[in-house]
Amino acid sequence: MLQVARLAPNLLLEAGDRVVEFFNDQINGDGGAKDRAGESDLYYTVFCIEGLVAMRAELPVDRFCNYLRTFGDGADLDFIHLCCLARCWASIGGDGFDNHCRANVARRLASFRSQDGGFNPDPDQEGNPEGTVYHSFLALGAYQDLAIEIPHKHRLAESISVLRTTDGAYGNEKSMNIGTTPTTAAAATMLRQLDIPVSEEVGAWLKKQCHGAGGFLAMPIAPMPDLLSTATALHALSGMHVSFEDIKESCLDFVDSLWTGRAFCGTWEDDAQDSEYTYYALLAIGHLSL
Repeated sequence: MLQVARLAPNLLLEAGDRVVEFFNDQINGDGGAKDRAGESDLYYTVFCIEGLVAMRAELPVDRFCNYLRTFGDGADLDFIHLCCLARCWASIGGDGFDNHCRANVARRLASFRSQDGGFNPDPDQEGNPEGTVYHSFLALGAYQDLAIEIPHKHRLAESISVLRTTDGAYGNEKSMNIGTTPTTAAAATMLRQLDIPVSEEVGAWLKKQCHGAGGFLAMPIAPMPDLLSTATALHALSGMHVSFEDIKESCLDFVDSLWTGRAFCGTWEDDAQDSEYTYYALLAIGHLSL
Protein backbone atom coordinates (compact mmCIF):
# COMPACT_ATOMS: atom_id res chain seq x y z
CA MET A 1 0.00 0.00 0.00
CA LEU A 2 2.78 2.41 0.87
CA GLN A 3 4.60 1.69 -2.38
CA VAL A 4 1.53 2.77 -4.33
CA ALA A 5 0.73 5.73 -2.06
CA ARG A 6 4.27 7.02 -2.69
CA LEU A 7 3.21 7.65 -6.31
CA ALA A 8 0.64 10.26 -5.24
CA PRO A 9 3.10 13.21 -5.26
CA ASN A 10 3.45 12.70 -9.03
CA LEU A 11 -0.14 13.95 -9.47
CA LEU A 12 -0.34 16.30 -6.49
CA LEU A 13 2.64 18.35 -7.72
CA GLU A 14 2.82 21.69 -5.83
CA ALA A 15 -0.19 20.72 -3.68
CA GLY A 16 2.04 18.06 -2.13
CA ASP A 17 3.78 20.65 0.05
CA ARG A 18 0.44 21.58 1.61
CA VAL A 19 -0.33 17.93 2.30
CA VAL A 20 3.01 17.50 4.07
CA GLU A 21 2.32 20.65 6.07
CA PHE A 22 -1.08 19.25 7.03
CA PHE A 23 0.37 15.96 8.30
CA ASN A 24 3.02 17.79 10.33
CA ASP A 25 0.32 20.01 11.84
CA GLN A 26 -1.46 16.89 13.06
CA ILE A 27 1.38 15.98 15.43
CA ASN A 28 0.71 17.05 19.02
CA GLY A 29 3.34 18.08 21.52
CA ASP A 30 3.55 14.54 22.92
CA GLY A 31 4.41 13.14 19.47
CA GLY A 32 1.05 11.51 18.76
CA ALA A 33 -1.22 12.45 15.87
CA LYS A 34 -4.58 14.14 16.44
CA ASP A 35 -7.87 12.34 16.28
CA ARG A 36 -10.96 14.31 15.27
CA ALA A 37 -11.18 15.79 18.77
CA GLY A 38 -7.55 16.91 18.65
CA GLU A 39 -6.33 14.27 21.11
CA SER A 40 -3.32 12.05 20.39
CA ASP A 41 -4.33 8.58 19.22
CA LEU A 42 -2.33 5.61 17.95
CA TYR A 43 -4.87 4.92 15.22
CA TYR A 44 -4.44 8.36 13.66
CA THR A 45 -0.70 8.25 14.29
CA VAL A 46 -0.48 5.30 11.89
CA PHE A 47 -1.98 7.35 9.07
CA CYS A 48 0.06 10.44 9.90
CA ILE A 49 3.33 8.49 9.79
CA GLU A 50 2.41 6.63 6.62
CA GLY A 51 1.12 9.82 5.02
CA LEU A 52 4.48 11.49 5.56
CA VAL A 53 6.27 8.40 4.26
CA ALA A 54 4.03 8.38 1.18
CA MET A 55 4.82 12.04 0.57
CA ARG A 56 8.54 11.25 0.89
CA ALA A 57 8.79 13.81 3.65
CA GLU A 58 11.25 13.79 6.52
CA LEU A 59 9.83 12.02 9.54
CA PRO A 60 10.15 13.63 12.99
CA VAL A 61 11.24 10.23 14.29
CA ASP A 62 12.23 11.38 17.77
CA ARG A 63 8.82 12.94 18.38
CA PHE A 64 6.99 9.83 17.25
CA CYS A 65 9.29 7.57 19.28
CA ASN A 66 8.64 9.57 22.45
CA TYR A 67 4.93 8.96 22.01
CA LEU A 68 5.21 5.29 21.07
CA ARG A 69 7.47 4.49 24.04
CA THR A 70 4.70 5.50 26.44
CA PHE A 71 2.81 2.34 25.40
CA GLY A 72 5.68 -0.05 26.15
CA ASP A 73 4.84 -3.47 24.73
CA GLY A 74 1.16 -2.60 24.44
CA ALA A 75 0.05 -4.60 27.47
CA ASP A 76 -2.75 -2.15 28.25
CA LEU A 77 -3.96 -1.59 24.68
CA ASP A 78 -7.08 -2.97 23.05
CA PHE A 79 -6.79 -5.11 19.94
CA ILE A 80 -6.97 -2.33 17.35
CA HIS A 81 -4.50 -0.05 19.10
CA LEU A 82 -2.16 -2.99 19.70
CA CYS A 83 -2.05 -3.54 15.93
CA CYS A 84 -1.53 0.19 15.44
CA LEU A 85 1.45 0.14 17.80
CA ALA A 86 3.11 -2.60 15.73
CA ARG A 87 2.39 -0.67 12.51
CA CYS A 88 3.83 2.58 13.84
CA TRP A 89 7.08 0.97 14.95
CA ALA A 90 7.39 -0.91 11.66
CA SER A 91 6.94 2.34 9.73
CA ILE A 92 9.53 4.42 11.58
CA GLY A 93 12.06 1.64 12.19
CA GLY A 94 14.80 2.17 14.74
CA ASP A 95 15.56 0.26 17.91
CA GLY A 96 12.65 1.50 20.01
CA PHE A 97 10.80 -1.79 19.71
CA ASP A 98 13.05 -4.67 20.69
CA ASN A 99 12.55 -8.42 20.30
CA HIS A 100 11.09 -8.70 23.79
CA CYS A 101 8.37 -6.18 22.94
CA ARG A 102 7.69 -7.89 19.62
CA ALA A 103 7.28 -11.26 21.32
CA ASN A 104 4.90 -9.79 23.90
CA VAL A 105 2.78 -8.14 21.22
CA ALA A 106 2.62 -11.41 19.28
CA ARG A 107 1.60 -13.24 22.45
CA ARG A 108 -1.23 -10.76 23.04
CA LEU A 109 -2.33 -10.98 19.41
CA ALA A 110 -2.67 -14.73 19.81
CA SER A 111 -5.08 -14.17 22.73
CA PHE A 112 -7.52 -12.57 20.28
CA ARG A 113 -7.62 -15.67 18.06
CA SER A 114 -11.15 -16.96 17.62
CA GLN A 115 -12.11 -20.61 17.54
CA ASP A 116 -12.55 -20.59 13.77
CA GLY A 117 -8.97 -19.41 13.19
CA GLY A 118 -9.81 -15.74 12.63
CA PHE A 119 -9.47 -12.84 15.04
CA ASN A 120 -12.04 -11.10 17.21
CA PRO A 121 -11.44 -8.07 19.46
CA ASP A 122 -13.65 -9.37 22.26
CA PRO A 123 -12.27 -12.72 23.44
CA ASP A 124 -13.79 -14.33 26.48
CA GLN A 125 -12.31 -16.95 28.75
CA GLU A 126 -13.54 -19.76 26.53
CA GLY A 127 -12.53 -18.05 23.29
CA ASN A 128 -14.76 -16.25 20.83
CA PRO A 129 -16.18 -18.70 18.27
CA GLU A 130 -15.98 -16.44 15.20
CA GLY A 131 -13.54 -13.91 13.78
CA THR A 132 -14.25 -10.94 11.55
CA VAL A 133 -12.67 -9.89 8.26
CA TYR A 134 -11.62 -6.49 9.61
CA HIS A 135 -9.88 -7.76 12.72
CA SER A 136 -8.28 -10.66 10.88
CA PHE A 137 -6.94 -8.16 8.34
CA LEU A 138 -5.42 -6.07 11.13
CA ALA A 139 -3.93 -9.14 12.80
CA LEU A 140 -2.30 -10.42 9.61
CA GLY A 141 -0.79 -6.98 9.03
CA ALA A 142 0.44 -6.82 12.62
CA TYR A 143 2.21 -10.16 12.38
CA GLN A 144 3.87 -8.98 9.18
CA ASP A 145 4.91 -5.76 10.91
CA LEU A 146 6.43 -7.83 13.71
CA ALA A 147 8.25 -9.98 11.11
CA ILE A 148 6.64 -13.05 12.71
CA GLU A 149 4.90 -15.77 10.71
CA ILE A 150 1.23 -15.92 11.62
CA PRO A 151 0.43 -19.37 13.06
CA HIS A 152 -2.07 -21.65 11.31
CA LYS A 153 -2.50 -19.56 8.17
CA HIS A 154 -4.80 -22.14 6.61
CA ARG A 155 -7.29 -21.72 9.46
CA LEU A 156 -7.24 -17.95 8.98
CA ALA A 157 -8.01 -18.43 5.29
CA GLU A 158 -10.85 -20.82 6.12
CA SER A 159 -12.38 -18.31 8.55
CA ILE A 160 -12.42 -15.68 5.80
CA SER A 161 -13.82 -17.99 3.14
CA VAL A 162 -16.98 -18.74 5.14
CA LEU A 163 -17.80 -15.02 5.28
CA ARG A 164 -18.58 -14.93 1.56
CA THR A 165 -22.07 -13.49 0.99
CA THR A 166 -24.66 -14.64 -1.52
CA ASP A 167 -24.11 -11.54 -3.68
CA GLY A 168 -20.53 -12.61 -4.42
CA ALA A 169 -18.84 -10.28 -1.94
CA TYR A 170 -17.77 -10.62 1.72
CA GLY A 171 -19.44 -9.55 4.94
CA ASN A 172 -17.50 -8.67 8.06
CA GLU A 173 -19.26 -11.37 10.08
CA LYS A 174 -21.63 -14.27 9.50
CA SER A 175 -24.74 -12.30 10.40
CA MET A 176 -24.29 -10.07 7.32
CA ASN A 177 -26.16 -11.23 4.22
CA ILE A 178 -24.81 -8.55 1.85
CA GLY A 179 -21.23 -7.57 1.27
CA THR A 180 -19.51 -4.25 1.85
CA THR A 181 -16.75 -2.73 -0.24
CA PRO A 182 -14.04 -2.23 2.43
CA THR A 183 -14.69 -5.72 3.84
CA THR A 184 -14.60 -7.36 0.41
CA ALA A 185 -11.42 -5.49 -0.48
CA ALA A 186 -9.81 -6.57 2.79
CA ALA A 187 -10.86 -10.21 2.30
CA ALA A 188 -9.52 -10.29 -1.27
CA THR A 189 -6.23 -8.70 -0.21
CA MET A 190 -5.82 -11.12 2.69
CA LEU A 191 -6.55 -14.19 0.61
CA ARG A 192 -3.93 -13.09 -1.93
CA GLN A 193 -1.42 -12.67 0.90
CA LEU A 194 -2.29 -16.20 2.01
CA ASP A 195 -1.85 -17.56 -1.55
CA ILE A 196 -5.54 -18.42 -1.86
CA PRO A 197 -7.16 -17.82 -5.28
CA VAL A 198 -9.81 -15.08 -5.30
CA SER A 199 -12.91 -15.64 -7.42
CA GLU A 200 -13.37 -13.37 -10.44
CA GLU A 201 -16.87 -12.68 -9.12
CA VAL A 202 -15.29 -10.74 -6.26
CA GLY A 203 -13.53 -8.36 -8.62
CA ALA A 204 -16.70 -7.95 -10.68
CA TRP A 205 -18.74 -7.15 -7.55
CA LEU A 206 -16.18 -4.61 -6.38
CA LYS A 207 -16.08 -2.81 -9.70
CA LYS A 208 -19.89 -2.60 -9.79
CA GLN A 209 -19.74 -0.48 -6.63
CA CYS A 210 -18.24 2.41 -8.59
CA HIS A 211 -20.64 5.36 -8.51
CA GLY A 212 -21.66 7.03 -11.75
CA ALA A 213 -20.02 10.29 -10.63
CA GLY A 214 -16.84 8.53 -9.55
CA GLY A 215 -15.70 6.92 -6.31
CA PHE A 216 -16.95 3.69 -4.77
CA LEU A 217 -19.98 3.01 -2.61
CA ALA A 218 -19.50 1.22 0.71
CA MET A 219 -22.37 -1.09 -0.31
CA PRO A 220 -24.94 -1.12 -3.13
CA ILE A 221 -27.51 0.75 -1.02
CA ALA A 222 -25.12 3.48 0.17
CA PRO A 223 -26.31 7.01 -0.69
CA MET A 224 -22.93 8.28 -1.91
CA PRO A 225 -19.34 7.14 -2.49
CA ASP A 226 -16.64 7.57 0.15
CA LEU A 227 -12.88 7.79 0.15
CA LEU A 228 -12.21 4.70 2.27
CA SER A 229 -14.25 2.47 -0.05
CA THR A 230 -12.65 4.06 -3.11
CA ALA A 231 -9.06 3.58 -1.96
CA THR A 232 -9.53 0.03 -0.69
CA ALA A 233 -11.51 -1.05 -3.76
CA LEU A 234 -8.87 0.29 -6.15
CA HIS A 235 -6.14 -1.41 -4.12
CA ALA A 236 -7.94 -4.77 -4.18
CA LEU A 237 -8.80 -4.52 -7.89
CA SER A 238 -5.19 -3.73 -8.70
CA GLY A 239 -4.03 -6.73 -6.69
CA MET A 240 -6.48 -8.96 -8.58
CA HIS A 241 -5.36 -7.48 -11.93
CA VAL A 242 -8.85 -6.22 -12.70
CA SER A 243 -8.63 -3.21 -15.01
CA PHE A 244 -10.25 0.05 -13.88
CA GLU A 245 -8.93 2.13 -16.75
CA ASP A 246 -12.49 3.04 -17.78
CA ILE A 247 -13.29 4.66 -14.42
CA LYS A 248 -9.97 6.37 -13.68
CA GLU A 249 -11.04 9.87 -14.72
CA SER A 250 -14.29 9.81 -12.78
CA CYS A 251 -12.52 8.47 -9.69
CA LEU A 252 -9.86 11.20 -9.96
CA ASP A 253 -12.66 13.75 -10.19
CA PHE A 254 -14.26 12.26 -7.08
CA VAL A 255 -11.03 12.42 -5.05
CA ASP A 256 -10.44 15.97 -6.26
CA SER A 257 -13.94 16.95 -5.10
CA LEU A 258 -12.90 16.08 -1.52
CA TRP A 259 -9.77 18.27 -1.57
CA THR A 260 -9.88 21.15 0.94
CA GLY A 261 -6.76 22.94 -0.20
CA ARG A 262 -4.46 21.12 2.23
CA ALA A 263 -6.05 17.73 2.99
CA PHE A 264 -9.03 15.51 2.11
CA CYS A 265 -12.45 14.77 3.59
CA GLY A 266 -14.12 11.36 3.57
CA THR A 267 -17.36 12.12 1.70
CA TRP A 268 -19.25 14.99 0.10
CA GLU A 269 -21.15 15.49 3.38
CA ASP A 270 -18.08 15.40 5.63
CA ASP A 271 -16.30 18.72 6.14
CA ALA A 272 -13.71 17.35 8.60
CA GLN A 273 -10.19 16.67 7.37
CA ASP A 274 -7.95 14.18 9.15
CA SER A 275 -4.87 12.02 8.66
CA GLU A 276 -6.84 8.86 7.92
CA TYR A 277 -8.82 10.10 4.94
CA THR A 278 -5.91 12.12 3.61
CA TYR A 279 -3.82 8.94 3.57
CA TYR A 280 -6.61 7.05 1.77
CA ALA A 281 -6.65 9.84 -0.80
CA LEU A 282 -2.94 9.29 -1.39
CA LEU A 283 -3.52 5.56 -1.83
CA ALA A 284 -6.34 6.16 -4.32
CA ILE A 285 -4.33 8.79 -6.24
CA GLY A 286 -1.36 6.44 -6.35
CA HIS A 287 -3.39 3.72 -8.03
CA LEU A 288 -5.07 6.19 -10.38
CA SER A 289 -1.70 7.61 -11.44
CA LEU A 290 -0.48 4.27 -12.83
